[in-house]
Amino acid sequence: MQKKKENTVGFFENLGNHAVVLILKFFALLPLSFLYLLSDFIHFLLRNVVNYRSVVIIDNLKHAFPEKSDEEILAIRNKFYRHFADLFIESMKMYGMSEKEMNQRVRFKGLDMLNNYAEKGQSIIVLAYHHHNWEWASFIQTVAKHRILMVYNKMRKNQPMDDFLLKSREKWGGLGVQMGRSAKVMFDLQKKNIPTLTWLAADQSALPDQGMWANFFNREAAFFAGPEKIARKTNQPVLIQRVHRLGRGKYEYEFTLLCEEPAEAKPYEVLLSYIQKMEEVLKEEPEYYLWSHRRWKHKRPENLPLIQ
Repeated sequence: MQKKKENTVGFFENLGNHAVVLILKFFALLPLSFLYLLSDFIHFLLRNVVNYRSVVIIDNLKHAFPEKSDEEILAIRNKFYRHFADLFIESMKMYGMSEKEMNQRVRFKGLDMLNNYAEKGQSIIVLAYHHHNWEWASFIQTVAKHRILMVYNKMRKNQPMDDFLLKSREKWGGLGVQMGRSAKVMFDLQKKNIPTLTWLAADQSALPDQGMWANFFNREAAFFAGPEKIARKTNQPVLIQRVHRLGRGKYEYEFTLLCEEPAEAKPYEVLLSYIQKMEEVLKEEPEYYLWSHRRWKHKRPENLPLIQ
């Protein structure tokens, strides 16, 4: 009886997920100018009605910026709600965006450096983070000479939404690769002499007993070990991505070198340099980071060291 009930609940959940995706696909076909009106309404709801994850956001901000007053923290939270509403709309709209529209809204800085590596047959790693609109970075495949590998975490409990997001990200020719398979896919393409650009948002939270622990905004946080290990093993140059907001729905993606020869670097130097650069940017523009995520919910196991 219990199993039958679970199957019934699962059926309706799956049906609901499919319905939500159909709605998102419909809205993705509407003009972005209209969708920003919807974003304004979502922003109003988040700020004045729902108070979406307000406790989490404020707690994260207070730990990250202990020098700021309550009024300043609240102002950042309110600006974050505006950004979060736009991010939702823009991520949804990518499914229906044309290449012409994207060319009008996205540009890349440091592209010559990336393509120079590709022309030499050199694969590279790009570390990004959840700041501004990171989703539209997938458009780089239209101008990059590398094969873009976009590393992501699969939504295991919502297959329709996972398929929707994956199709949006891959529409420009890049390849979505589940975390854990990135190294295998990278090595398989290298055997075919295809240089790769492995892109991943490296600020995601790792499981407490499997990650590398470092200080991130005044608190201990677990980071995935994969980027550091792959970089040191392959000696691929590591770059960091920074997103600049040029206007509403307009972004510049800037790529700068973080470490030319990771194999020669000190242990954890890549990770610590990444965290330092990320914090510098987020201190300049805190309202555009994903503070609603429970990034610091885990505690470091006593048997794992804190990297400093």
